[in-house]
Amino acid sequence: MKLNSTNFNGDWSNKTLSELGTFARGKSRHRPRNDPALYAGGFHPLIQTGDVTQATFKITSHSAAYNDVGLAQSKLWPEGTLCITIAANIAETALLGYPMCFPDSVVGFSADPDETSEVFMHYVFTYIRKAIQNSVTGSIQDNINIEYLTNLSFKIPSLDEQDRIAAVLSALDAKIDLNHRINAELEALAKTIYDYWFVQFDFPDVHGRPYKSSGGAMIWNDTLKREIPAGWEAGVLSDIAKITMGQSPAGDSYNEDGRGEVFFQGSTDFGARSPDVRMYTTAPGRMAREGDILMSVRAPVGTLNIADRPCCIGRGLAALRGKDGSGGYLYRVLMDLKQVFDRRSSEGTTFGSINKNDLFGLRVLIPKPEVRRAYEEMAHNWFQLDALRDKESRELTQLRDWLLPLLMNGQVRVA
Repeated sequence: MKLNSTNFNGDWSNKTLSELGTFARGKSRHRPRNDPALYAGGFHPLIQTGDVTQATFKITSHSAAYNDVGLAQSKLWPEGTLCITIAANIAETALLGYPMCFPDSVVGFSADPDETSEVFMHYVFTYIRKAIQNSVTGSIQDNINIEYLTNLSFKIPSLDEQDRIAAVLSALDAKIDLNHRINAELEALAKTIYDYWFVQFDFPDVHGRPYKSSGGAMIWNDTLKREIPAGWEAGVLSDIAKITMGQSPAGDSYNEDGRGEVFFQGSTDFGARSPDVRMYTTAPGRMAREGDILMSVRAPVGTLNIADRPCCIGRGLAALRGKDGSGGYLYRVLMDLKQVFDRRSSEGTTFGSINKNDLFGLRVLIPKPEVRRAYEEMAHNWFQLDALRDKESRELTQLRDWLLPLLMNGQVRVA
């Protein structure tokens, strides 16, 4: 299958991918794969297909690790290896940010340095991914193998031109990755302070000292079944939030042509921070405002995004904002509630949706206004910076996706 032959790249060489480097499957020979003996005390990083899919460019974190027993039945791949998924979301790629293991549902590619680079091949696969996916859709199981990969044919420019193309595209991806990392660090900081103030109750007292640790008065609350700071109350979510439940517009009003209002049906539209626009409607029903917190009310219940524009919301979503116009504190409260929903799901409780009455009536802790305002003043700035970086990343992503086919078919050349 030749994937990028055009009138613009006649001077490029036609190569099968097997001529450009070496493909080898990851290893995970032991069964069952989740045997605790493979992981206890582990420190050899392990990733799965989902980690490849979620990465923008490089994989820079891992959530599992093999011990020496686990490593013995697997393989540690070097930093820079190109990972290619061959099952589930096939032909997704990312580069290892440091040495890692991965299972046989992922293929590792090592470039022949005289022919190409792992970075350039990442963009080759980004360009041909849809064609690969379309070629196997509808088979008994949508997957590919190494033989399939090695037989693919692609028009390849000179090594110098490859490097120039990769430099342009990777510079955009590096900035997108940096934005994501900064936002993740700010999110972690916001959570740490929230937990310190509203879970451990060590918010600054009138003297600037940690409240509970300094002997601040605590009282038992029968509703919440725990001690809370004096002057704080138990309430329900609708006490602190204005909540709009989604309502899907008429089916014949949907379109993908940009006519009418942006429409988000549910969490399948969610991105890293704000939803990805896929659908519009000319007959909008319930609307969310820019800055509203969008919450999935169908499985997975509690997943959150932020509306980056006015939008119509369907039955799968609710839009929430603080009654005082704030969002940072409410966002953290909703993240706490999501942990409750996730725990119910993991325990096997049937929890496919949440209705209006249950959502409005969720029990929450209501701090003194001055404590909540102090947190909100900090969180507001973080939210604003987060939104700016998210917007920039989306614009850079659009630019990269516009440039990619032009560079890969030779229509645009990098001097």
